[in-house]
Amino acid sequence: MGGRKKRFASVLDRECVACGSCVKVCPINAISVYKGLFAVVNTEKCVGCGKCSKTCPASIITIKEAAE
Repeated sequence: MGGRKKRFASVLDRECVACGSCVKVCPINAISVYKGLFAVVNTEKCVGCGKCSKTCPASIITIKEAAE
């Protein structure tokens, strides 16, 4: 169809320190911290804006495009 591909954030959970910076900046509340261990992204809600990846102090959040 030629439309834009869905974008979403992806967290390297083994590297995440659960600081919550990404949770605070997400404009649509698509990120949460799981049991105080690591951040989890709800890919259905995430719009791939990139605010979380820019604020992550560990630089472990990337923005990906969904496969068609």
